[in-house]
Amino acid sequence: MSLPHAILTALLEKPSSGLELTRRFDKSIGYFWSATHQQIYRELGRLEAEGQIRALPSEQPARGQKKSYEVLPAGRAELARWTAASQDPKPHRDVMLLRLRAAAVVGTAGLEADLRRHLDLHRLQLAEYQEIEKRDFPPGRDAPQDRLRHLVLRAGIDLETFWTQWLTHALEEFAELPGSEPA
Repeated sequence: MSLPHAILTALLEKPSSGLELTRRFDKSIGYFWSATHQQIYRELGRLEAEGQIRALPSEQPARGQKKSYEVLPAGRAELARWTAASQDPKPHRDVMLLRLRAAAVVGTAGLEADLRRHLDLHRLQLAEYQEIEKRDFPPGRDAPQDRLRHLVLRAGIDLETFWTQWLTHALEEFAELPGSEPA
């Protein structure tokens, strides 16, 4: 049920069209809550039908013209209710960890190369997050909204740091397994 709340958040930050929302998701919210363009457009329709958002009046009504949406008081109230509600953490599910567990039973063929690929991907993501931090959160930018946004980014940085460290350790373990060749 979090996609509608992600959309409400994005629209409260800035009224947007569906296309603008999908682009913003790709550049910010999508780092930690992904959604396809179809999911976003479907959810916009549902939120509008529920009276939580509305399409802004356009200057020139035209067929096929993009609609921009804004959040209505009911949408703001729903987002505030959801934000304040207690939620338990979700169990962590990771395919790589399951594959490692399976490798203990069937062997590690092909897995080391994929661990290296994952390490490279996590290093790239970490570098991207660090660049965003450097660009968007210089020293002294400490308004409450900025501090909360930075906190979300720090979670991404910390997670990517964890994965790069863990994958490095996993590859070291692989190097010590019987029958493995030095990298």
